Amino acid sequence: MSEHHHDHDHPTHTHDGKPIQEDPLPPIEAQILEASVRELLIEKGIVSAEEIRRAIEVMETRGESLGARIVARAWTDPAFKEKLLHHSDDALLEFGIDMRPMELCVVENTEDVHNMVVCTLCSCYPRPILGIPPAWYKRRDYRARAVREPRAVLKEFGTVLPDSKQVRVHDSNADLRYLVLPKRPEGTEGWSVEQLEALITRDSMIGVSDVRDPAESGA
Repeated sequence: MSEHHHDHDHPTHTHDGKPIQEDPLPPIEAQILEASVRELLIEKGIVSAEEIRRAIEVMETRGESLGARIVARAWTDPAFKEKLLHHSDDALLEFGIDMRPMELCVVENTEDVHNMVVCTLCSCYPRPILGIPPAWYKRRDYRARAVREPRAVLKEFGTVLPDSKQVRVHDSNADLRYLVLPKRPEGTEGWSVEQLEALITRDSMIGVSDVRDPAESGA
């Protein structure tokens, strides 16, 4: 799979705004347009209100647990990890997930590289495996500053990286989604998949934080 990303390795910048501010609510015109399009689709028989309701329910029940299972499997199964990194569609099928026609690109954190994900245009996000994106992911300042000053944004999430580590920022779009494969922490040799899953957070799969500290996990 070819790499789709923007590489950024900036020093920490200062900025004059508060960290990761909330966007205002969508204008009333946009809300009216959304309701009108939805009602038109139902009226034309393209989709039913019940189908919309069920789709929303399914999306709301999904969270980072599925993504955590995928990451833990990659940590413990080298063959699956290879498939996940290079043939993501086939790997996801093993979990009953088919994201096509969208493409999922999985990027791995290493000793030398830290990856983080953003969607600079809107809020494109791997919903089938991570559920609904957090509010901050959709905020205008995160979308802008993640590309411009990624180290400063990471620091606001409590993630301080050495200057020697490269930061790669990956910009999602309508056709391409990203998932960060966090680095497996030391001291977890012999842990079960379930114990490993407890270390993996949604934010670590977006790349704004590391996984939980094994010493503090209670596992």
